[in-house]
Amino acid sequence: MLLAVIFIAVLGVLMGTLLGIASKYLAVEGNPLVKEVEELLPGSQCGQCGFAGCTPAAEAVVNGEAPVTLCPPGGKALAETLAEKLGVSIDLSGVAEQEPRVAFIHENLCIGCTKCFKRCPTDAIVGGPKQMHAIFADACTGCEQCFSVCPTECIEMREVKPKLQTWYWPKPELGVAL
Repeated sequence: MLLAVIFIAVLGVLMGTLLGIASKYLAVEGNPLVKEVEELLPGSQCGQCGFAGCTPAAEAVVNGEAPVTLCPPGGKALAETLAEKLGVSIDLSGVAEQEPRVAFIHENLCIGCTKCFKRCPTDAIVGGPKQMHAIFADACTGCEQCFSVCPTECIEMREVKPKLQTWYWPKPELGVAL
């Protein structure tokens, strides 16, 4: 019995070593630009761009299959950064800069159908079947996927109010004399 245990342990160590060596020498390198673009994207996997997540969206942008303006949560700043990284020119006139928004559930109207719960890509909604739901505002990306499926229209998209930690001085407008 002891001999069998020792044999299995030695075999496991040997196979683990062989797999480690094989993964080092047989590794397939991907496009490093895809990883860089993916790191620039928000990473919320919200699907507003039409892709299943940020990784397929990054691959499509790098391959030229999608425009650099594909990410609504990223806005103009992300589009400019992606254009600079990829060396393409862009027209930002069609990109709307939307203010940050989060979902809010009116508990008195919620029937607990869980349709919103199933659609939230960031798991920002807490609740259960036939119970009222609530939103974790810190986890909500404002993708509006829960808003569109709510049968009782109890979900409202609200503007994010600045807090002491998120407030900043507004930039002065050009050409305005003081």
